[in-house]
Amino acid sequence: MNSLHLHLAHLDHNYKIIREKLDSKTQLIGVVKANVYGVKNQHFIKRLVALGVDYLAVAYAKEGEDLRENGIKIPILVFYPQHDELEKIIDAKLEPCLYNRNILQAFKKIIRKKKVLNYPIHIKYNTGLNRLGFSPKDTAWVIKELKNSLLRLVSVYSHLAASEETRPSSVCVNQIKNFKDIQNKHLKETGIRPKFHLLNSSGVFNYPEFQFDMVRCGIAFHGYANNREWDSDLKPVAALNSKISQIHFVKKGELVGYDNGWRAPQDSRIATLPIGHADGIGRHYGHQNGKVLINGEKAPIVGNICMDLLMVNVTSIECKEMDNATFFNEIHSAADFADSGNSISYELLSNLGPRIVRVVHNEK
Repeated sequence: MNSLHLHLAHLDHNYKIIREKLDSKTQLIGVVKANVYGVKNQHFIKRLVALGVDYLAVAYAKEGEDLRENGIKIPILVFYPQHDELEKIIDAKLEPCLYNRNILQAFKKIIRKKKVLNYPIHIKYNTGLNRLGFSPKDTAWVIKELKNSLLRLVSVYSHLAASEETRPSSVCVNQIKNFKDIQNKHLKETGIRPKFHLLNSSGVFNYPEFQFDMVRCGIAFHGYANNREWDSDLKPVAALNSKISQIHFVKKGELVGYDNGWRAPQDSRIATLPIGHADGIGRHYGHQNGKVLINGEKAPIVGNICMDLLMVNVTSIECKEMDNATFFNEIHSAADFADSGNSISYELLSNLGPRIVRVVHNEK
């Protein structure tokens, strides 16, 4: 019915492209949060590990626990640990990012209680995104808290707010300066040398000279780097297909869908597909915004998208029931389809629901 095809050879290609932009000593963190950006597939993760990523990263502890249960042994960074997850993080041998005073002190307390020595942690600073992270003003406090503690500082990092913005970007320039100041303080005032990282996927393409010791890539492994020129170097891994369930003949002036969403301007043929907003195709793609490929031609989505179904106009397309309908693939990418709904590839991919069957093409 509905299927998401994952071409792992494209993942191999994307990994190679990213590695070519990095120094040989720069470590690569594979970000696999949010069910691997929606592909919900362990084959993707295991392929990344086999390719040679140095770390995996997830958003929350449960995601890391699931990876451990599926046999993943390499280090796993947890970006946004919550207070009620801290013991789980230790039990699963995950590495937390500590991003404010409360969570750092709470984690130190648990470590003391469990009598764990040299536990690996990461520190995040807010250099301008204003989401999570210690203020640069907290640097001296952080350094003091970590001295003679039971914690081992593995890395210090931050996140650019607009890494895809055309250079020169005053926002990014200021963040890079702030991060370098933090780096200098850590190197000057401590006797240890943690790793430093700042770049995400688009940062690798836009600011490779600031790769520091590590970089974090997620969406780029899927074939997207938030810029069409950079995207052209990559290959989309996922392709989303559906099939035509039924074709209706609608007379001029007749209405289609909930709330009279579309009125036929002429005698028309309307194809119904068995996929809807419960599967991740949001209502913002309706009303002729989103288009699907049927026999190589673009069919606009008409009216309001339903929970389980949507309708497309195939008046000018030769097709029949059970023909394939493609939402995105290597030619008409997820970024292309997302643009039509004023969205982004991240949102489109991560919203794809569990009813869509994942089909792995494990070719080399």
